Amino acid sequence: MPVEYVKDGAIATLTLRSGSVNPISPSMHRQLHEHLVDFLADPEIRVGILTGAGERAFSAGDDLSAPSSAEAENLDSLIANLSPRHVLPDADRDMWGWSTETLSRERFKPIVGAVRGWCLGGGLGLLLTLADVRVASEDAKFGFPEIAYGMAGAGGMFRLGRHLPHTAAMSMLLTGDPIDAAEALRVHLINEVVPADELLARATSIATRIAEHPPLAIRLEMEAYARGMEMSRLDALAFAERIYQLQRFALGESEAQSWHQTRPTKEAGNV
Repeated sequence: MPVEYVKDGAIATLTLRSGSVNPISPSMHRQLHEHLVDFLADPEIRVGILTGAGERAFSAGDDLSAPSSAEAENLDSLIANLSPRHVLPDADRDMWGWSTETLSRERFKPIVGAVRGWCLGGGLGLLLTLADVRVASEDAKFGFPEIAYGMAGAGGMFRLGRHLPHTAAMSMLLTGDPIDAAEALRVHLINEVVPADELLARATSIATRIAEHPPLAIRLEMEAYARGMEMSRLDALAFAERIYQLQRFALGESEAQSWHQTRPTKEAGNV
């Protein structure tokens, strides 16, 4: 399958596997959406890993030369892309609208991104949208080259300014030039740079660390963060306080303490 989905304990790994640079076709967007729905619905899975197969690329972006497996009418395609969270005109069709479904889906389950090689265009868009913690190999490169082809809009679609300082975001978007792993780390596009042969091991280590925490706490932390970003400071404070109170009530003091005491890690200073 061009999008491989493997579950192992509490961790599910999504791997883009479609060739040397892992271009993303409409059918892959559909597969990714279906796997994402399963990932979010499965209570046994607590954390995901998103990566690309091979040594050359995480993904070089959408394969615009690939026709849909069942060609849609222009009107269908327009409706699909203008209506987030829509019901596709024909559920059996592989259309670019599946990308909209994936990118607009509310998600409160964490995913760790593991990037080796090129991460461009739609591939970088997936990383920005689906990966909350991002690890890259030393040979990784990131960019939005769309502007050179008259296909601008990545800055709005992926809200790049929410991930990077304004000047770094505008430089990437307006020049279309890629940045290397060191620069991506400097502008906080990624969290860590590691040797290529340690990439998946490091991503798995991070995912495992996250999965040690109570699932309810992980879910609510992500929701408080996401919704708080759209609120005023006072509203965010009130919302987070209610989330905290309800969580303590749901877990109970004894259960929360028990979870904390039985974790594998025993680092001093853990709260």
